[in-house]
Amino acid sequence: MKVLRDLLYQIPEEIVAKKVSVGVFWTAVEGLRMGLASTMAEGHPHVNSPVREAGRLEGKPLRELAKLLFEGSTLEASIGLAALNAGFPLDEKKLKEGNAFDILLVKAEGKRTAIVGHFPFVEELKKSAKELWVLELKPREGDLEAKYAFEILPQAEVIGITSTTLINRTFEEILRLCSPKSFKMLIGPSTPLNPFLFELGVDALSGAIVINKEKVYKYILQGATFKQIHKSGAVKLYVMLKC
Repeated sequence: MKVLRDLLYQIPEEIVAKKVSVGVFWTAVEGLRMGLASTMAEGHPHVNSPVREAGRLEGKPLRELAKLLFEGSTLEASIGLAALNAGFPLDEKKLKEGNAFDILLVKAEGKRTAIVGHFPFVEELKKSAKELWVLELKPREGDLEAKYAFEILPQAEVIGITSTTLINRTFEEILRLCSPKSFKMLIGPSTPLNPFLFELGVDALSGAIVINKEKVYKYILQGATFKQIHKSGAVKLYVMLKC
């Protein structure tokens, strides 16, 4: 994840975390705006403390919190990604309201397609793609185990990558397995909508922007899924394409 560290320097030094909330499914950090990330955790709280400074995160420099994406526990990495998403300025001219499925549906038509992470749209995508593989750490029926990425990704022409790969720190390894000629899209509400990712070889980004902070806080702390948050109207979906 060394290359991604350059993103930290896009966060203004003076910005601090105004609020940090970790829900069952989603984590939110408020800085320049509210940033979201999927809540991921490993280990048992009776054995260790996944967030070493829990209770003392607010008021810390946002750049310092964002460093947790690269060091510490998986749960700390969730906080780090949310902090990153809360900290860099958005280039609104490059954003377009929309979702990953609409783009992947067109790109995957007649193509060998791989999706890293099981998304609700995979069944629909099968109707368009020549062949569709779904790679998952916790595979459902019809999915392939993530260990097959070494075999599948090099032959895929269109690839959708869940942004939780940033949290479990497999993103750069996955990118290395992808053919340079393939179309690669980072997808999910945790996605940093930052054109720097295009320099790493990603062709499109699909993420979420919070438009009602108080509603999002309420929802995530009551165990809401992203589908519930989105349905409430508290967030909007955006895409950014490489020019």
